[in-house]
Amino acid sequence: VLPGRPDADRPQVRAPSHQQDIANGPPCPWCSTPNRPDRHYCARCAMPLVASGDQASVRLPWWRRMFGGRRRENPWAGDRPRLRRVFDRIGTWITVVVVATLGILGFVYIPDGYHATRDHFAKRAPVYPDTFKASRSYTGHKPELISDRLSNTWWGPGVGDSGQGQWVEVNFLEPTRLLDLIITPGVSTRAQKLSESALPHRIKATITMKDASVKERDITLDQGAGGQRIPFRVGEVTKVRFTIETAHAASRDKQVAIAEIEFFGPSSANR
Repeated sequence: VLPGRPDADRPQVRAPSHQQDIANGPPCPWCSTPNRPDRHYCARCAMPLVASGDQASVRLPWWRRMFGGRRRENPWAGDRPRLRRVFDRIGTWITVVVVATLGILGFVYIPDGYHATRDHFAKRAPVYPDTFKASRSYTGHKPELISDRLSNTWWGPGVGDSGQGQWVEVNFLEPTRLLDLIITPGVSTRAQKLSESALPHRIKATITMKDASVKERDITLDQGAGGQRIPFRVGEVTKVRFTIETAHAASRDKQVAIAEIEFFGPSSANR
């Protein structure tokens, strides 16, 4: 007969003894044993220390929830806490920064976007200046002729070459919102008359606003006959000066000529 196998020693179970440091801890509602404040189950009877429905969930303020100032509790037995990685925190802060930046940009640029959208779909109507002025004018070709609604009259400074530095200026008695320009270079809209004068190429527009501030726009014209439409969105304008910088087909025997400058603003029929 072979000898029998010895039985393994059974673990010795001992009841938890009373601990001095938790004498004032919350008592178990089942056996009244004091427990540590961070425990969820009783150390003696293993019953839940908080009955179902007794734990009120208090909603923290939004600023504490945003910056992570929430109350952290020890996980219950059997629950694995969510692993918080460094990349998660970085991603959260990047998201907050992006959202805040978009909010600030939207607040700053929403008015400009509103006016740009309204001007894009607005019906155009002609706007006529009230007074005219020029650095100098050729005999019989005053600056008023650039807005006389006729394409066979023109303004010229009366000097040869490119006419660099010569300017013509229009004034509005009431602040006016402008959307587009149509500039007709030369002495006429007819192609066979383009060679009779030099044609403005680059023009600097100096715009005076209602509050006396000044803006500048660069205008580039093609060497062709007929009017050329140019987007010119600007509001509350009181004065615009067009200064010639360069010209097409410039020579000493020709002067720069501008047949017409037409201004367009939003129509009063727009809704």
